[in-house]
Amino acid sequence: MMEDKIISAVKAFARSINSGSKVVADMSELVEVTSQLPLSSFNYWERVIRSEFSSAISESIPPKWKVWSKPKELVTWLDLISWDGYKREKALRTLSVAAPNAFFFSLAVRRLNDWVPQVRKAARETLPEIARSSDPEYVVEALCVALSNWNSWGRIEEGDKKVLLKIISEKEIAKSFRTKLILSASGPMPSLFSQLGRTPILDGQIEEIAKSAIQPSVRAKAYRSLFEGRVAWFEGRKWEWTDIRYCEGRLKPIVGERKLEIKTPLVDLLKSSSEDRSSIARRVSAEFLIRELGNPSIKAREFAERFASDSSHAVSERGEFALKKLDEAERDNAF
Repeated sequence: MMEDKIISAVKAFARSINSGSKVVADMSELVEVTSQLPLSSFNYWERVIRSEFSSAISESIPPKWKVWSKPKELVTWLDLISWDGYKREKALRTLSVAAPNAFFFSLAVRRLNDWVPQVRKAARETLPEIARSSDPEYVVEALCVALSNWNSWGRIEEGDKKVLLKIISEKEIAKSFRTKLILSASGPMPSLFSQLGRTPILDGQIEEIAKSAIQPSVRAKAYRSLFEGRVAWFEGRKWEWTDIRYCEGRLKPIVGERKLEIKTPLVDLLKSSSEDRSSIARRVSAEFLIRELGNPSIKAREFAERFASDSSHAVSERGEFALKKLDEAERDNAF
């Protein structure tokens, strides 16, 4: 059972800290088991490890007669989740080195949402260096989860988000992100595409993503961005009163956007998106055909007929609607 392996590794790590025989604690077993943990369940595993590490450290304190030989206190990666805020801050400022895996880099990233302001400040200042020193794949794996959840982090500030966006823009990390968007068959890649759109790292690759991404929803989102000439993302929600007399209101979604400098010819976009193997992307194509029915640079009827005969009902009904509008326009022009 994974939880038993985690507990065993944490206890072994605690024993190595207090053994007095090492200057550096042995993390090998702990790194191996945490590399197998899904980051989607991070909250749970962080609580388990914090509790077990705290107990194990207390239980493995050397006898009093050995205190004279005890080495000075070591700062470890697990101090990032210590109950003590001073230890968490000290860990960030001391461990500005490569993270041993994605799990431990996630521990550092999550300090941007720490309940102690000084810890958040330390995270802002040290995360870029930790990221530069770490394997880009570890950074990307951790940030994929962070970017999907940061709108629910109650303490993260705009400056903290800028730190993460700066990390994302590092050359090797940006390259790993683009590869992940294209090759990932599962995971929140459409949401990731939107959040990465806050930076220019995708701008030269959006057409490739639209044509090559494994996930249909990613291809559809990329095509939509090309059609609209912008990338849009979910910022969060803001309370809006609908009737203050009766204390009635609703949470209104806030959407951010960034304009794209890329200008792909509309006819080329319609051609490639209309031939996509997924109806999700073809539906986007049909939607934008309807918006551009009066555009003389495209053969609107040819595209409309193709969509009308599509095997997907969502696509074919849009094609039929486009044909209906074209027929109405021709009748009006006949008089």
